[in-house]
Amino acid sequence: MNEGNEVRSLLLFCTMNPEPQIEVIKNKVEALIASEPDLFLVEVKIKPTNNIRVFIDGDNGVSIDKLVSYNRRLYRQIEEEGMFPGGDFSLEISSPGLDEPLKLHRQYIKNIGRPVEAIRKDGIKTEGKLLSVTEKEITIEEQKGKGKKLELIIHTIPFENIKAIKIQIKF
Repeated sequence: MNEGNEVRSLLLFCTMNPEPQIEVIKNKVEALIASEPDLFLVEVKIKPTNNIRVFIDGDNGVSIDKLVSYNRRLYRQIEEEGMFPGGDFSLEISSPGLDEPLKLHRQYIKNIGRPVEAIRKDGIKTEGKLLSVTEKEITIEEQKGKGKKLELIIHTIPFENIKAIKIQIKF
């Protein structure tokens, strides 16, 4: 193989915009999960190496068996339609890990009552229990102190002020 062609194809590959492919894959995933209204698509990412990552969640979680089934079906569709020349892609379908920030309103509702860390756009961090979620804001209950000095502080944070929210693991 000519090395010049390899370099040119890699350059072409690096400048490719994945957004049209992401939209096609989103539509395919939405069609796959349409029969299960408790499931929802969180995000689709495509790395420059054609590694496709799909995050599906559910109001009551999503089983590994379902994720495996969706992975097989979506992989077959992508392969049959030749979306990636030479079948040069990999596909991962999973539920968002605890290290992934919450992105959708349904994820916030699903996690009411759990400990969270909210990072505001101004850099202020708030840790506490997610008490409630509306269309415009969230409410977090923060505990300061212990025993008789325990103080509960209620924070109401508009979504427009939130940079990221992650679930906290407490042991």
